[in-house]
Amino acid sequence: MPGGNPMETARVVVGELPDLPFLAELPGRGPGADMIGRAAALLVDIPVDVTPRGWRISERPGRDMRRARSMLSSDLDAMEETLDGYQGLLKVQLAGPWTLAATLEQPHSLKVALADPGLVADLASSLAEGAKTHVAEVSKRVPGATLLVQLDEPSLPAVAHGGVPTPSGLSRVREVDEEVLRAKLREVLTATRAYTIVHCCASGFPFGTITGAGADAVSFDLGLLKRGEYDKLAEVAEAGVGLLLGTVKTDHEERTGLTPARTAEAVRDVWRRMALPPAGCAEQVVITPACGLAGASPTQARDTLRLCREAAAILPEMMGELA
Repeated sequence: MPGGNPMETARVVVGELPDLPFLAELPGRGPGADMIGRAAALLVDIPVDVTPRGWRISERPGRDMRRARSMLSSDLDAMEETLDGYQGLLKVQLAGPWTLAATLEQPHSLKVALADPGLVADLASSLAEGAKTHVAEVSKRVPGATLLVQLDEPSLPAVAHGGVPTPSGLSRVREVDEEVLRAKLREVLTATRAYTIVHCCASGFPFGTITGAGADAVSFDLGLLKRGEYDKLAEVAEAGVGLLLGTVKTDHEERTGLTPARTAEAVRDVWRRMALPPAGCAEQVVITPACGLAGASPTQARDTLRLCREAAAILPEMMGELA
C-alpha cells in the first residue's frame, strides 16, 4: 500500500475489505519497510544490513535490522488495534525463500546468496522459523482470525531458469533443480501451519513448482497469463487450488472505464475459457489488485480495493447465470 501511516492504512484496508483484511506493507517508508526488509527482519540468526546496492547478510544485527523490526512492530500494533475483536480471514505476506536468496548479497561478497547452495538452505530454514514465529505473533494479537500466509516469489521464474544475474552482469547464476525449488519452498510453507498462498508477478508463472510444494492457493496477475498457460491454470483449478487473480490494474490511467461488472466479467471469461463448472468460480477465486498498488496514490489505492470488493460481490450471480 502507498503512504507511511500504519494506522491510517489499516483503517482503509479493514474499511474496504472487511471480509479479507491484510497486514499491509508500506515500502514508501524506506529500507526495512520493503518486501525484502520485512522478511529479513523475521530471519532467525541471519542478520542483514543495507548497502548502496540493497540488502546484504552481515555478521551481527545492526541499525538497519532494528529499524525493519521496529516498523514491523508498528504495523502489527496498528493491525491489532484496528482488528480488535475481529473474527474471520486475515492475510499476511512476506518474501519467499527463493526471492530472498536471489536478492540478498552474501557477506563480504557481491555475489547473491543464491550462488551458494549451503547458504540457500540456511536462509530457507531461518525464514521457516521466522515465519512460524510471525504467524504465532499475529495469531496472539488477533486471536479470532484465521490466517492466510502468502509468500511473495517474484524471482522464482528467474531462479528456475537460470535468469538471476551475477554481480558483473556478464553471466547468470546456474538454474536450480526443480526438486530443490519445491523442497525449500515447502519447508517455509509447512512451517506456517496455515492456509498458504504463493504469489508471483513475473511472467512464466511456475504453477507446477508452487502446487508441487504444497501451496493451497496461487496468486498472479491475470494480464500476464499467456495463451499456452490456460491449460496449466485449468489443471490447478480442477485440483481445487485457490486462485487469487490480480484483475484490477493499479495504474490509474489504464483503469479508465473499468467497473466492477467489467472486472467480474474478466474473471468469468477466464473461467469459461477453462470450461470449468460455473458454480466453482465464486467459491474458488479471490479478485485482487494487480501488482504495483504501492505506487498508486492513497485515494487510488482505496478505490482499487473497493473495486475488488464490489466486483467480488457481483461474481456469484454472474456465474450463476452460466449454470
